[in-house]
Amino acid sequence: MLMPKKTKYRKVQKGRKFGRSKGARTVFFGEYGLQAVEPVWLTAQQIEAVRVTVSRKLKKVGKLFLRVFPDKPVTKKPAETRMGKGKGNPELWVAVVKRDRVIFEISGMPEVEARQILRAAAYKLPMKTRFVSKAQEESASVQTPSPQAE
Repeated sequence: MLMPKKTKYRKVQKGRKFGRSKGARTVFFGEYGLQAVEPVWLTAQQIEAVRVTVSRKLKKVGKLFLRVFPDKPVTKKPAETRMGKGKGNPELWVAVVKRDRVIFEISGMPEVEARQILRAAAYKLPMKTRFVSKAQEESASVQTPSPQAE
């Protein structure tokens, strides 16, 4: 499982998931990516499940790039414990994924196969996602100037 080797603080506050991702909104390392449509906490187990699924389907042809890392500890109190007595112990690690963040990228294969692989990966995730490509983003960023009426 993914988890940080060392953190500054053992327990962190819950925080908020709303808003758009500050970075990682475009495909940078690979050719095709899976972009989050809604905010969610991705657990280390879910990231590992996607990694295993994608690496099995890639079959040493393409390359997978993980763009998320679970660096936030989530605490839980034991079952049937009374209220109070402080915060619970860290139980799992999550990555905070906000809207428009590219979570996974792959390269080294045609678009049809990339779509199939990333669709299989999306089934393992607890959120809605969309398929994005580097070529699609580049064509959208280049805008033609509109003719001005004289």
